[in-house]
Amino acid sequence: MNIIPAIDIIDGQNVRLTQGDYGKKSAMARTPEAAVKFYSGFKQVSRIHIIDLMGALKQDAKETTLVQKLKQKTHLPIQIGGGLRSIDTIEHYDAIGIDHFILGTRAIMDMEWLKSTVEKFPDRIFVGIDARQNDIYVNGWTENSGITIDDYLTEIEDLALAGIIYTDIAKDGMGQGPNLENTGRINDLTHHTVIASGGIRNKEDLDALEAMGIHNAIVGKASHNDDFWRDIT
Repeated sequence: MNIIPAIDIIDGQNVRLTQGDYGKKSAMARTPEAAVKFYSGFKQVSRIHIIDLMGALKQDAKETTLVQKLKQKTHLPIQIGGGLRSIDTIEHYDAIGIDHFILGTRAIMDMEWLKSTVEKFPDRIFVGIDARQNDIYVNGWTENSGITIDDYLTEIEDLALAGIIYTDIAKDGMGQGPNLENTGRINDLTHHTVIASGGIRNKEDLDALEAMGIHNAIVGKASHNDDFWRDIT
């Protein structure tokens, strides 16, 4: 299993939200800089997942300076999301050495823009599908897009994506385990690499995902727990 630990940032702080609720924010013990250094020491970590939470909410990247500093502190690839709604923003992240770009809201709502962006950055774009049941949510998980997972997968099947990040919003930050059923269903519906996200607690969850053919998982709150790393190493 390729583990992708998450660092979620608000105002330069390393935080976690519960079910994507900005009113349910908890600070993590490690700073973003300390977290990057910590995660970089594990062979199971394939890359680091960084989300600019206020960028996602405000529809414009807010933490570009900090992200550049974090990139300089690790040998691992970094995937960045939150507020990536223009080619200019993606080009800026590209210029400072960011490896992959996670596109959410605009990629969901503007298919022509997504297609042109993927053409410019083939195999470097992850599409973030953040959902409650089969409905995809946008703008920092605050609004229902009116688009279902099944319909959207049909639209993106032929694009040269790096993969799909599927997050069950109801599971995120709850410590109840991932949505195995829907993750497996999505994996069966697409040829794209599917990355599981939301609710992953421990090695048992990772093993269950791997058993259904999911080999990449973003680990959020659990990745801040030393016991999680002791169990998998």
